[in-house]
Amino acid sequence: MSPEPLPPVAPDVLAEAVEQLSARLRKKLDAAIAGCAEHVVRAADGSLDVRFGEDALVTLRPGPSGAVTEAGQAVCTCLLAPRCLHRAAVLGAAPIADADGCADTDRDTGTDTAPEAPEPTADPAAPPRTDSVAASTPASAPAPGPSASTTPPLTPAQVRAATALWEVAAEALSAGVTAGGAVVQAELLRAAHTARLTGLPRAEAAALRVVRGLRAARERGRGQRLGDLTGAFRDLLSGAALLASGTAGPGETGTARRAYGQGGSLRAYGLCREPVLSATGYGGVSTHLVGPDGSRYTISDVRPGGLARARGAGSASVALGGAVLDHAGLARGGLRIVGATVSPDGRLGAGRGVNATPLRGVDWSEEPASALFAGPVGEAVAAALDAGSPEAGGPGAALLGCDVEVVGPAGEYLVVRVAGGGPLLRLGAAHPHPELPHTANLRRIAEHPGLALRVLGRPDLDRAATLRPLAVGPVPGEAHTLRLPEEWLGRADLGYDRLQGSHFPRGAGDSGTIAPAAAVPDPLADAPLWRVRRLLETGVAGGRRAVAEAGRGTDAAGLLAPLRRAGLGGAAQLAAALTAEADRRPRDAFGRLTDASADGYARAWLASAVHLAAAERSLVVASWS
Repeated sequence: MSPEPLPPVAPDVLAEAVEQLSARLRKKLDAAIAGCAEHVVRAADGSLDVRFGEDALVTLRPGPSGAVTEAGQAVCTCLLAPRCLHRAAVLGAAPIADADGCADTDRDTGTDTAPEAPEPTADPAAPPRTDSVAASTPASAPAPGPSASTTPPLTPAQVRAATALWEVAAEALSAGVTAGGAVVQAELLRAAHTARLTGLPRAEAAALRVVRGLRAARERGRGQRLGDLTGAFRDLLSGAALLASGTAGPGETGTARRAYGQGGSLRAYGLCREPVLSATGYGGVSTHLVGPDGSRYTISDVRPGGLARARGAGSASVALGGAVLDHAGLARGGLRIVGATVSPDGRLGAGRGVNATPLRGVDWSEEPASALFAGPVGEAVAAALDAGSPEAGGPGAALLGCDVEVVGPAGEYLVVRVAGGGPLLRLGAAHPHPELPHTANLRRIAEHPGLALRVLGRPDLDRAATLRPLAVGPVPGEAHTLRLPEEWLGRADLGYDRLQGSHFPRGAGDSGTIAPAAAVPDPLADAPLWRVRRLLETGVAGGRRAVAEAGRGTDAAGLLAPLRRAGLGGAAQLAAALTAEADRRPRDAFGRLTDASADGYARAWLASAVHLAAAERSLVVASWS
C-alpha cells in the first residue's frame, strides 16, 4: 500500500516548530526529515499519522482547506512535544502551503483572496488556484483601484521586515543548496511570514519560491533547474534590497487581497486554448481571448486531477456568468459579458451579478485578432520586455503572432523563417509532456518544408529567437498552407487538436527523409556570458566557499579573460568583485572571523546577477531582429 501524501503546511507553523528546537536537535533535523513521507498512514477519523518507534506518534489534522494552518493541528505523543524533533521533521517533510492558499473566492462581492493562478509554464512547485478568470489589459487601459500617487510610503515596520528578509536571504545564499537545509529554510519562512504580516506579499512570495527551490534541489527533484533557483534568489534579493532602502515604488509591495471594481460590459473573442499541467498534480485548461480594443483575457479552469484533467478540461464548460459554451467552443467563439468585475491586475470576477452570452467567433484574419499578426516580431518582443513581463515566457507573458515558412527540424525544435525575409526562429513545444500533442504536431509540421503557417504563441524570453506556439492556422492568400476543417475556424490548438495528413497540401511531405535544418544563430550561446551564469549557479549550489574556489588560480583567468576579449568588461569586473568578496574572510590574531556577515557577498552576487540578466535580455531581443 502506497503512503498517503502529507498535507501542505503554513510557513509560519513550520518556522515556529523549527525555532522551538534546541541546537542539538536542529543538527539532526535534516536526517529526521528524510523518509518521513514514506511512513504516512491515514487514520479512521481522517487524520494522518507518522510513527517514530514505539513511543512517538505524530498526528496531523488539517483544517477545512486541507492545509495545516495552526500549531495545534500537528501534535506528537512524545514527552518533549511540542518542542520535539518528530513533530518538526513531519512538518518539514510536508509541502509548503501558499500564504493565501486556504482562502476562497467570494463570488458575491467579486473579491478574490485565493493565490494567483499560474499559466501552463508557471513554477510547478507552487500549487495553482483551482478556479480563475484572468485578464491582461493593455498599457493604455487604466486599472481600477488606487493610483500610484495616493499609495502611502513604506512604514518603518515594512522596512524592518524587508531588512530582516534581506539578511536571512543573504545567509541562505552564502550557505548554498549544500548547506541550505531545514533550519536555513525555516529562517526564510519566518522572515517571509513577518513580511506578509507587515503588508509585503510580493517579498513573501519570492521567499517561498526560494524555499521550494532549495527543497527541490536538495531532493534532486525531476525537472528542477539550478537556473530557476538562481533566478528566484535574484528576485528575492533585489526586491528585499529595494524595500529595505525605503524607496520602493507603489507596485513593489504586491497585493495580498484582490479587490474587484466594476468593469461594465465587454466583449471578448477566442484566440486559442492550451492545457495546464502542474507537477503538483493539478491540471486544466486556459483559454485566451481578445477584446475589440486589443485587451487580452484568459479564462482558466485548473483543479486537482493531473494529466487526465488537463486532457479532458479542453471541452469542459466555461464557469462564467452562466455561459453555455465549453472551452473548445469559446476558443473559436466569443462572449458578451455584462456586469463584469475587474481587479487592479486585470482579473475578471465570476460573481453572481455577472452574465455572459455567446458571440460569433472571429477568424485570425479579422479584427481584433488580426492585429496580433500585423507588427514586426522584434518590436513585439522588445515591447514585452519593456512592459516588465512577470516571467520569461511564463504567466502574464504577452502572446505573439506571426506568419512563417517552415524550414525543417533541428533537434527538439522546428526551425521557421518569419515571412517577408524576417529572422529564423525556433518553435519549441509549449508543454513537452508525451501524452499531450504539442510535440507530435510540431513533428508533423516539420515534415512539410516550405509550408506557410500562421503561428500564435508565447515568446521564450530566456532563449534566443524561440517561440512556444499554442496554435497554428493557414496564411490567407497562400496556396501552400494548412487545410483545416471549417468548424475549426482557421486555427488548430496544438495542445488539443491533432494535425492529420489531410490538413496539409496535397503532395507535400512525400519527398522521403527530411534533411535537418541549419542551426539558428544564437548570440546568447555564442557570448561567453555562460561563464558568469555558471559562476552564479556555482554560488547557489555550493555557497560562498565554492565561488571563492572558482576565483583562484587558473580558474580566475579562464573566467575573466574570455569576457574581456569579447568586450564584456563590465561583466568581468563584477565577476572579479564577486570572487574577491567571496574569498574575503578577515580574521583576528586568534583565527576568529572579524566580519561574518554575508551582506557584502550577497550584494556582489546580486550586482553580477542583475547585470547578467540585462545583458542576456538584450541579446535575446537582438536575436529577434
